[in-house]
Amino acid sequence: MATERTFMMIKPDGVSRGLIADIVKRFEQRGYKMVAAKFMKADIDLLNEHYEDLKEKPFFPSLTKHIASGPVFAMVWEGKDVVKQGRAMLGETDPLKSKPGSIRGDYSIDMGRNIIHGSDSVETAIKEIALWFKTEEIVAWTLPTRGSIYE
Repeated sequence: MATERTFMMIKPDGVSRGLIADIVKRFEQRGYKMVAAKFMKADIDLLNEHYEDLKEKPFFPSLTKHIASGPVFAMVWEGKDVVKQGRAMLGETDPLKSKPGSIRGDYSIDMGRNIIHGSDSVETAIKEIALWFKTEEIVAWTLPTRGSIYE
């Protein structure tokens, strides 16, 4: 079975609201495997590189200021189609357009406080994972319930 990895980051608004455990639980219940995680404060240099594609947008300064304002919970998840399915689990970037049952649809209202970031493609995931994690921080392990999740 071909698996892939994705990068997810619970933003300071999600951390301050105590949503880490609820969000992790959703991914675990779906059957995805966490292979790396860290609780940290992201500095402006890291955020400038991470959000490089948004530098020309008018909201860029407030975005990086917000993400740098408090701790984040950065994660790497692994599993079948995890990038696309992970994005679906997050919901729309604008929480008011997100369906109930999605993370943003259930936990957020305003786009500037949409609690979580997720890679939008396999290529972006590879770049973001390398930016946030050293190779040795990613743990290869077998999920004990693998046979109950995958054929």
